[in-house]
Amino acid sequence: MMSKKIIVAVTGASGAIYAKVLLDKLLLLQSQLEAVAVVMSDNAKDVWKFELKNEDYAKYPFSFYQKNDFYAPFASGSAKFDTMIICPCSMGTLARIAGGTSSDLTTRAADVILKERRKLILLPRETPLSLIHLRNMVAVTEAGGIICPASPSFYSLPANFEELAATVVDRALGLAGLEADGYEWGS
Repeated sequence: MMSKKIIVAVTGASGAIYAKVLLDKLLLLQSQLEAVAVVMSDNAKDVWKFELKNEDYAKYPFSFYQKNDFYAPFASGSAKFDTMIICPCSMGTLARIAGGTSSDLTTRAADVILKERRKLILLPRETPLSLIHLRNMVAVTEAGGIICPASPSFYSLPANFEELAATVVDRALGLAGLEADGYEWGS
């Protein structure tokens, strides 16, 4: 398997546990990765602190970039990042991507990934969904993105919140082409 270059964007949607579990899993999958680049919005950091009661996002050994750093390597297609996972993805971020509005590094990177025909995986965590949300999801899907709702499954009988979140994260990692040892139905 070829090493992958992954961008992780964390937005201010509720569900920081998903981002934490994703970063934890990427740590375990480093043999499959050439690079992991992370960008977090200010709201993402606030939500992480509120929901997880820590600032551990700063402790991961990945390359972190500021939300407005348009000099980040993945702001250009020539950096050849394979995949971008936005986890969790706010409805505002989804709308800006769907509309082609590159107002920060997250939306610029998503635009680059789409124009280069690479994998963009969005994990929206919102309920209920308005018609605007649904239309934005359709627009991103039609542009080549993958909508992977942060809707956990229960057939693995998760014992805690992290295992529950992993049911979604493992799915996203599989969509990214990574081999993660997660629960699979029927195995």
